[in-house]
Order: sequence, then C-alpha cells, then structure tokens
Amino acid sequence: MSTRRRLSTEERRAAILAAAREHFSTTSYPDASVPDIAAASGSSQSLVFHYFSSKAGLYAAVVEDSLRSLVDAPLPPGHSTRERISALLQGYLDALEQDHTLVAGIGEPEAAVAHRRAAAAALVERLRDIIGVTSFARHSWALWGWVGFLEAAGRHWTEAGCPADERWPLIEAALGALEGALGDWRA
Repeated sequence: MSTRRRLSTEERRAAILAAAREHFSTTSYPDASVPDIAAASGSSQSLVFHYFSSKAGLYAAVVEDSLRSLVDAPLPPGHSTRERISALLQGYLDALEQDHTLVAGIGEPEAAVAHRRAAAAALVERLRDIIGVTSFARHSWALWGWVGFLEAAGRHWTEAGCPADERWPLIEAALGALEGALGDWRA
C-alpha cells in the first residue's frame, strides 16, 4: 500500500505552475485546458481555480514567474559592458529554449500583457544600470527599441526551433544593434 504525502500550499502552487508552464509551452492560451493542467499537477480543477482564480490568472502567474526569473538572472561581475550584455543574451536564449511562455502568444489575457510590459520596463532599467546610461532621450529610445528588437528576434528564433547554429549570429546581431542604437558602449 502506497501512501501519498500531502503537499504544502507552496509545493502545490509550484506543482500547478510547473504543469501549467509545460502545457502553455506547447499549447496556445486559447487552446489550453485547465483540466489537463490540473491532472498533470496531481490537482483538481477546483484547486487550480482556488490558487489562481481563472485560466487567465494561471497563465498570467506563469508568465510573471518566467519573466521575473529572466529579468533577475545574475550576471558576471567585473566584465566589460559588452560581455555582461552577451551573458544576458545567452541567458535569455537559454530561457527561451526551455520556456516558450516567454514569447507572447495570440489571445493572451490582459494580465499577462501587463506582466510583459512590466518586465520590459524592468529590463530597460537593468540595461541602464549595466551600461551606465541616464534618462537622456536618445538612450531611452535606444533601450526601449532594443528590448522590442530582442522580443521580435527571440520570437523568430523560437519559431525556427531554436537552431543552435543561429545562436551566436543572433547574439552578435543583438549586441551590434544595441551598440549602434547607443552610438557607443560608453554612452
């Protein structure tokens, strides 16, 4: 006779998020199934709704969690600005390979879109800190434009199947695009 251990609130929530991330990474938001997510997490559908209130709430929580871990990823200290941005890009591509919810999808709920906007703003601020630029208008436009470029390039790379032979050309293009937009790494 096997005994099942009852999961704590945090463990159950984490199990649901993990199952949802897996499901949403292969299924578009409109086609996603909360009953399938519940079954994959070993939970009931009502428990999923207890923790996340709706399918939209669950999706938004997955997106928020994925984006937070991406924006907060540590970078190597003591390296050049270009090397630190390269490390950020490598981490971004690693994350895209593992978690396709990082790419915005059609029909996403507004809460998920709001998390994406907040993550973009946080990334702009992180880039400001890494590069050492101020709120000078050209720098602000350059950083926001680069974040948009990165989202579009990341989507294209993911849709192409995350080809390994395109990884470094993408990183080099992104580094060049940022340097060109700023005018110089020492902006």
